[in-house]
Amino acid sequence: MPLRISDPNVAGSWKINPAAFSIPKGVVQGELGRNVLSGFGAAQVDLTLRRQFRLKERLSLQARADFFNIFNHPNFASPINYLSSPQFGQATQMLASVLGSGGSGGSLNPLYQIGGPRSAQLALVVF
Repeated sequence: MPLRISDPNVAGSWKINPAAFSIPKGVVQGELGRNVLSGFGAAQVDLTLRRQFRLKERLSLQARADFFNIFNHPNFASPINYLSSPQFGQATQMLASVLGSGGSGGSLNPLYQIGGPRSAQLALVVF
């Protein structure tokens, strides 16, 4: 029985086959080996363009443009791994949203994490 099945109606076009698993009786842990199943891979292309201008002998201006996920490639989080869930084996979130929400929690804003949507930032620095 295949562990993964194709399904065009779910994120990533595949899901883990729930029929390939059963809840063990009387055993705390089943017998599926470690790392037998893997989630989705992550792919992202970022680009930075920078130009530095010398204004005076000790004064320079740097113009910079940073582009994140320029091809807007979707990066899905790991599929739900609770066999009792009706969405078992399906990815229900994007990777950037499960890595943290930014702010006081200390993590980066999802906009600038791997798996976030296409975004850009511009900067001018005088030094």
